[in-house]
Amino acid sequence: MRRIRLLWQFVRPYKLQVLGAGIALTVAAGTVLGLGFGLRKLVDEGFASGNSALLDQAVLVLVGVIVLMAGASYARFYLVSWVGERVVADIRRAVFDRVIALSPAYYEITRTGEVMSRLTTDTTLLQMVVGTSVSIALRNTLMLLGGTVLLAVTSAKLTGLAFLVMPLVLVPILIYGRRVRRLSRDSQDRIADVGVYADEALSAIRTVQAFGHEPIDRERFAVRVEGAFATALRRISARAILTAVVLVLVFGSVSMILWIGGHDVLAGRITGGELSAFVFYAVVVAGAAGAISEVIGDLQRAVGATERLLELMEMEPDIAAPADPQPLPQPARGEIRFEQVVFRYPSRPDRPAVDSLDLIVRPGEKLAVVGPSGAGKTTLFQLLLRFYDPQGGRILVDGVDIRAADPRQVRARIGLVPQEPVIFSADAWENIRYGQPEASDDEVRGAAKAAAALEFLERLPEGLDTFLGERGVRLSGGQRQRLAIARAVLRNPAVLLLDEATSALDAESERAVQQALDRLMAGRTTLVIAHRLATVLKADRIVVMDQGRIVAVGTHGELIREDGLYARLAALQFDQANGGGLDVEALTAGE
Repeated sequence: MRRIRLLWQFVRPYKLQVLGAGIALTVAAGTVLGLGFGLRKLVDEGFASGNSALLDQAVLVLVGVIVLMAGASYARFYLVSWVGERVVADIRRAVFDRVIALSPAYYEITRTGEVMSRLTTDTTLLQMVVGTSVSIALRNTLMLLGGTVLLAVTSAKLTGLAFLVMPLVLVPILIYGRRVRRLSRDSQDRIADVGVYADEALSAIRTVQAFGHEPIDRERFAVRVEGAFATALRRISARAILTAVVLVLVFGSVSMILWIGGHDVLAGRITGGELSAFVFYAVVVAGAAGAISEVIGDLQRAVGATERLLELMEMEPDIAAPADPQPLPQPARGEIRFEQVVFRYPSRPDRPAVDSLDLIVRPGEKLAVVGPSGAGKTTLFQLLLRFYDPQGGRILVDGVDIRAADPRQVRARIGLVPQEPVIFSADAWENIRYGQPEASDDEVRGAAKAAAALEFLERLPEGLDTFLGERGVRLSGGQRQRLAIARAVLRNPAVLLLDEATSALDAESERAVQQALDRLMAGRTTLVIAHRLATVLKADRIVVMDQGRIVAVGTHGELIREDGLYARLAALQFDQANGGGLDVEALTAGE
């Protein structure tokens, strides 16, 4: 009930529609209950007296009541369904608004497919229940309550007998209801497992097929599907038992009461019309109880789905703007400072990714960051973009601690070209405009040209209007990289972050893109994660990292003469490029 009360915040804006649905619901239920009163009058005054005029009048009234009931039922169904669709649409938006604001740290320990399952499967279930099952439950609850009152008015004795067996009906609902709710939650979790595995396999379809992994994936997917089926079967079994037990108890009780009532008619204690009305109300009450016992399983599933959705909506982002964010100075200078920064990833809390790091990047400086894999190079970019907050120290952009500023303002000054470019399921226009939505077509073309991307984009079937496919599958690796560079060019940032931006390019494309990057880097602060010496040699300074620490800083020549980690990395690269043999003169030529 606590979770259902929380849903009221989404229903509250549509109180007028809810009121209309409530009125229609009451009228529809009232017309059904009114039929019992008409039945009693018909039997006692029509059939008993042989008055055909009264019979004709009763039929006309019955037709009018039926028309009224149909109109009220239409209004009830439409309004309740409208509210259900509207509320679920609002919940979807609220959940997406929340999950898209959660930091990468959350997705480091949570499966994306699990979040997708909640956003799609759970909201679809909630939509069905709120738009249909709730209406059925409310209508039958009104009929159950109204029918019970009319039973008591018709025959207090028989109604008393009915209430004696009521606990027999409530006990299985309470006991099995909890079980159905638990199994409903388990069922949703198993469905999420199915979605997660399918998404992962299909997203990596080329790798799956390249390694001939299809039979194993089919088997593993089948295991998850069967697991979801087994859990659903347990839920269905519990719900079927609940429905069957309730129906047997309810209609068994009605049969016993009818037997007693029949003897009362024969003894003259009640009239035939009163017994007929009592039978009608008893059937209405029994039918309403049966319907409620059926939809209660749906309602329990809705509660389980609601719990999962509200868990997401109650998640607070780790990274958020302070209540009174400090503005960044204008115009942007592009100065960056790391002061005694310590950071550990949530999934690896025992090992620092960055440890006591101090670094100043001057405005307009080109700084290369090198080191072995796992040294902490990419982590610097993650911290600067404030995807994570460090556990110690601070990071300043243009003299402002980024934790005191609005993250959106900080990120607006930064352009990122990642090692693995992200291309969205859209055309080239939208992909290049991603960081600058208001840019004109000419500006987009200019950015594409600067990134050496315009030529291949114009050769596509529909030019820049061509749909690029999911994750840009219609482009080669080098083309996707150039599109990502065009996106950064258009953003025109004060600080440029290049994470192996030319790693996926062939020699000819690399030369063209490197020229574009040289133009892009001019006059702006640039941090480059690089392994290729061609990129490193153009840097003003080189920072060498190992195990989260800065172990050396200097120019290419200075670091070669120190004969440390950088010299070994450079020698290894030259050795690979020259087919063996160390050319010391070539290594020091970059001074």
